[in-house]
Amino acid sequence: MPNLVIDAGNTTVKLAVFEQDHIVYSLTRETINQQDIIEVANQHQCKSIILSSVREGLSINEVELNQNFKFIRFSSKSVIPIKNNYKSPETLGLDRLAAVIGANQIYKNTNVLVIDAGTCITYDRIDENGIYYGGSISAGINMRFKAMHQFTAKLPLVQFDASFDKNYGESSSEAILSGVLNGVWYEAKGFVESQQINNCKIILCGGDASFFDTRFKNSIFAHLILHEPNLVLIGLNTVVKYQHDYN
Repeated sequence: MPNLVIDAGNTTVKLAVFEQDHIVYSLTRETINQQDIIEVANQHQCKSIILSSVREGLSINEVELNQNFKFIRFSSKSVIPIKNNYKSPETLGLDRLAAVIGANQIYKNTNVLVIDAGTCITYDRIDENGIYYGGSISAGINMRFKAMHQFTAKLPLVQFDASFDKNYGESSSEAILSGVLNGVWYEAKGFVESQQINNCKIILCGGDASFFDTRFKNSIFAHLILHEPNLVLIGLNTVVKYQHDYN
């Protein structure tokens, strides 16, 4: 039976219906309500629903959902197919946890570094034994542009231009583009280089992942890179399947 997977982020809500490991239906919206969930689940004859949410004000009646479906609210206490060694699991972003679960599902028995390029850029590695120890969080691309504008008196607010490829800028705007874009690229490349002792595969996800994908595909690391926009959804679906087996 199909599973309905819901990832409610800060800006959008992503829904996907999985049949085994394949997405057969997907939808992205700004918000969602109880009736929307029930309609999609019934339309696709879903047996299970999993919801991961980081947003406030999302009102879900779990009792009602459990009357007709097996409903799972994804949290740090969920039964998962990896070992989470994060010292404060309740503070770990659910998207980061779902992403490493998805990475472990795609590349079984392999060291994987997940680079999630969104509002922030996160770097999380899960090892070949399915053990997650932690990761790194840095400012995202647009956050860096906004910070330089807001925390200085004269620097302009520059728009993200992924086609910019100069090492040095010839104006203030170009200098900011150079600093931000080359800076995040060197940062990401440094993380990848540091993990090659572990023979890591690299999975990119998040709204700005295509920027890194283009640059990595033109580098010596091209053979290691997989751009998987649905990584978090894959991780959540993996949790559903694992809980079925666990129970």
